[in-house]
Amino acid sequence: MSELYPLKFEPILKEKIWGGKSLAENFGKKQGNLKNIGESWEISAVSGNLSVVSNGFLSGNNIEEIIEVYMGDITGESVYEKFGYEFPLLIKLIEARDDLSVQVHPDDQLAKERHNAYGKTELWHILQSENGARIYTGFSLQVSRESYIDAINTGRIDELLNSEPAKPGDTFFTPAGRIHAIGAGIVLAEIQQTSDVTYRIYDWGRKDNEGRPRELHTDLALDAIDFAQTGTGKIINEAVINKPSALVSCEYFDTSIISFDTLIKRDYNLIDSFVVYLCTSGRFRIGWDSGSETVTRGETVLVPASITDVDLIPEPEASLLEIYITRNDLNNP
Repeated sequence: MSELYPLKFEPILKEKIWGGKSLAENFGKKQGNLKNIGESWEISAVSGNLSVVSNGFLSGNNIEEIIEVYMGDITGESVYEKFGYEFPLLIKLIEARDDLSVQVHPDDQLAKERHNAYGKTELWHILQSENGARIYTGFSLQVSRESYIDAINTGRIDELLNSEPAKPGDTFFTPAGRIHAIGAGIVLAEIQQTSDVTYRIYDWGRKDNEGRPRELHTDLALDAIDFAQTGTGKIINEAVINKPSALVSCEYFDTSIISFDTLIKRDYNLIDSFVVYLCTSGRFRIGWDSGSETVTRGETVLVPASITDVDLIPEPEASLLEIYITRNDLNNP
């Protein structure tokens, strides 16, 4: 069997009425006939949206097919034992030219009961933002189920939302159950569980092209909301040059930011996991025993678990998100 290497994938582009041009103009996505790109699914194992390898001898194979062949050599033995052929994370770039709908995601237990799916815990890392751009995250104050229902019935749900200014480099963590929305004028990277289960709560009174309000999932959302989720959800992170700076470590993923202008050596021998790099600025090369691969702003690459030592070589400087899953994560209930 041929030796594995860092894998790139064809982005799966999603046209959205609230999307824009920045993912094409600033992050290298090929707009083609799409008017407004709202999302670029960088790595996906969601049914009907399987990422396809774009580089090397595995080019043309989808992510499920390569895991079926290489198993733990791709994902790590402990990850493969838990998830099988399904890659456990969905990595996206999102551009919002307008406020997105207010949503909540169920946790694993509720999602399994209702949809035979995983829940969705996610992280947002801001890449671009316009002046005044905001993230809506959690409630401004702890609310009761009854007061929430009253706000829904009277169209005042927006009055309960906590909002935070969003600037490039900010990170927001959204566990399942936390009410949230992306505000207008933001481009961000999203790291989440492999799940496409979303309950739409409120859509700012908008109507579609035919004058109809968008479908809401008010009843489904009610049991998914954690009413105790208040406050910022913002991760306080002190930027450090030339070494990883941890953002979030949770039961679903570990994420750090690495900004560097000199060679960085990374040793993954102890984690037993794939590693994903998402280049947020600049350009760098990944070097490993048998080769190297260039990664530029907006590109995402999957380093198989069988590659445990890599060099990150800036050209001449770069920043990236580093994402993986540890054994401790997998052992959490």
